[in-house]
This record gives sequence, C-alpha cells and structure tokens, in this order.
Amino acid sequence: MKISRGRSDFNPEDQGSVIAACRHNNASAQRALIRLYYGYVKSISLRYSANDQDADEILNDSFLKVFSNLDKYNETHSFKGWIRTIVVNTAIDNFRKSRQRFVNESYDELLMPEPEDLSEDVISSISADEILDLVRKLSPVYRMVFSMYVIDGYPHKEIAEKLGIKEGTSKSNLQDARRKLQSLILKIYPNVYDAYELKPLPQNED
Repeated sequence: MKISRGRSDFNPEDQGSVIAACRHNNASAQRALIRLYYGYVKSISLRYSANDQDADEILNDSFLKVFSNLDKYNETHSFKGWIRTIVVNTAIDNFRKSRQRFVNESYDELLMPEPEDLSEDVISSISADEILDLVRKLSPVYRMVFSMYVIDGYPHKEIAEKLGIKEGTSKSNLQDARRKLQSLILKIYPNVYDAYELKPLPQNED
C-alpha cells in the first residue's frame, strides 16, 4: 500500500521511503516511523528513568529530536543506532537538568555487600522485566553509569565527559551500582542470590 501526500508519497513498509517522507514533514510518515520504533525507544527510555512519567518525557523528547534532525542522518549508517544515540543523549540531558533535584537524596537504605560481581547464572535466572525493575531502583547517577557502560557500551572516558564527572568517579559509580544491585537481589530475590557463587569484581576496569 502506498500513501499519497503530494510530493511526500511513501511506502509505510519501506523504512527509507518513510524517512524520506518524514523529511518533508509528512505527518502520516512521522506516525509510521513512531510505530516502527516506539517499542525500541520506549525500552531505552525505561531503563534510563526511575518512573513511567520520566520515561515518557524521554521518549517524547527523543522523537521530537529525531524529526528535527533527520537532515543530519547519514544513510550509510544504521538508522537504529542513530536513534539509540539520540535517546541516550536525551536521557543524559534529562539527568543533567534534574541533577539538583536529587543531590541531597539518600540511596543508602540498603546495606552494601562486599565488591563482588553478579555471576551470569544469577542474572540469567531473573527475567528481563525484573532486571529492568532493579536497574530503575538505582539512584540516578548509578543508573546512568550502569546503563551507559554495561548495556550501551560507552567507555568510562566518554561517560565522564557526557555526565560532567571524572573518569575515576564513573568507575567507582559503576562498582557501587553493582553492589547496590546485589543488595537489591539479596533483599528481593534471596533464593536466587544464595543459589549461585559470586565471582570477584576486577579491581581496575577500563
């Protein structure tokens, strides 16, 4: 099926056609693009936010930036990867704007265990939704560093630059985030935690 909107005709089943029509501000094409990537953008927004309201704000701002910057997209690169970068950067912008709000908040209500890393068996025994729920319980800075480093693969140097912190702080925040996740698993899923051995966390991470 082909939808006609003057010079912005597009095929909703052809991503390239949809993107081209979006560049002409075709509203139908924009809705089609949102349908294509809504779930993907939502999944990233959720793990960078503490609640659904913040996630929706990141999602909405991200799509606005996508449509505003389509002319900058290089078609030789992955469109999905380009969108991911926009969503992560939007989450970072949200974090930086909100930083003052949580400077004095305390997140030490759970005892921190020794610096040990979770084994793959422990992680694999918990569902994706349960892991997401645990990550969202982390403090904002721990959640940002953990998601950027562990999930999205950013190096500590780039994390530090984007968040306005020192590289050493990024590394220590990652270690603290892992400790906090262990505490959460110990509290919420004690049987899972006790069922597996934990391996030491490397002292110096790149």
